[in-house]
Amino acid sequence: MRILPHVELNAFGIDPWWITLIKVVVIFVTLVVMTLLAIWSERKIVARMQMRVGPNRVGPGGVLIGLMDGVKLALKEDVIPFTVDRVVYILAPIISATTAFMTFAVIPFGPEVSFFGVITPLQLTDFPVSVLYVLAIASVGIYGIVLAGWSSGSTYALLGGLRSSAQMVSYEIAMGLSFVAVFLYAGSMSTSQIVAAQERTWYILLLLPSFLIYVISMVGETNRAPFDLPEAEGELVGGFHTEYSSLKFALFFLAEYINMVTVSALATTLFLGGWRAPFPLSLIPGANEGWIPLIWFFSKIAVFLFVFIWIRGTLPRLRYDQFMNLGWKILIPASLAWISIVAITRGLRNSLDLPTGQTIALLGLPLIVVALAVFINDWRKANQEEENETNELNIQVTEINPFAGGHPVPPLPGQVLVEPQENKQRILNG
Repeated sequence: MRILPHVELNAFGIDPWWITLIKVVVIFVTLVVMTLLAIWSERKIVARMQMRVGPNRVGPGGVLIGLMDGVKLALKEDVIPFTVDRVVYILAPIISATTAFMTFAVIPFGPEVSFFGVITPLQLTDFPVSVLYVLAIASVGIYGIVLAGWSSGSTYALLGGLRSSAQMVSYEIAMGLSFVAVFLYAGSMSTSQIVAAQERTWYILLLLPSFLIYVISMVGETNRAPFDLPEAEGELVGGFHTEYSSLKFALFFLAEYINMVTVSALATTLFLGGWRAPFPLSLIPGANEGWIPLIWFFSKIAVFLFVFIWIRGTLPRLRYDQFMNLGWKILIPASLAWISIVAITRGLRNSLDLPTGQTIALLGLPLIVVALAVFINDWRKANQEEENETNELNIQVTEINPFAGGHPVPPLPGQVLVEPQENKQRILNG
């Protein structure tokens, strides 16, 4: 058998059963190990951002802190409140964790390799609609969070579940629309074929708006800060998993980090050439052959995981109305406009044989001008409405002494704090 430079669809479904079993076990172990490394990396990186040491006791540099967290949760008492729906309550974390593992089945790790004398692709399986399979499984996984909030019998958990359902509807649409341009360029929904179509040029260069929309959507889809509204410990105690403990909570924790790895792997596959080496390393003979592409693939995933951690350590949580406005009023309209540009560009290029750059200039520039005009108009309207509301309230600004009652008090609307000179002198004198 001959090893091809790219993987064909007919290469799947013909592996011996023992190779398929080995692939399943390797994917499971890889995701668990990457989860442990992601937990350790997050704590170390955020600690460095906050000028702290971070974990440094368990294992070399504290690298085993995630494993010890798992052991600790397994040994904790499993407390189940009396008000829960026990069947759904137990089933919810299982759904979240199971679907997180299932999504990775269609992610290509590398090209075809020789494994104990058998030529097999470094991918569990693939079919013509693999990306739709990923979206379907991800949608089912959200039900684990929704059902957890509903079955807990707690107001805070229920609110977290409701927020999760709204988040799923909002950002699944934007995420799905960001894939359409990739399908138009690749001519396939198969993950292996999309990687093969990026042999010359990665889609992050051709479809940058789609990539940016997907990156924002994937943060919202994984409930990560600043989009962690279903958890929101400052508002909802713990959100949808408030009433969970022990291994059930550990399953939610595991599912969150596996989903981070999965969406990062999907972004790598669709926009960063998958397992292909970046330029100029791709010019090295053999850089995209054998087992070497595993290095490029996991390096790209590591970059996305760092971005997840970076965002969490720097951005505050959005308000719920801001979060919904971003999804419905910005991401979805931008996705539809970009899909229209890409579809018309591809059609004109195929029918009139125009260069891609010229076609995008003819269509894209007018649409960009229209979009900027709409944005400026909305911004002026928002400022006018805010000015009108201020005039209607006609608040009289007054100065108050915050220490008048003996204790400092926050100002009411229209009040300005003025600290008396004697209080300043008292503070300076200790």
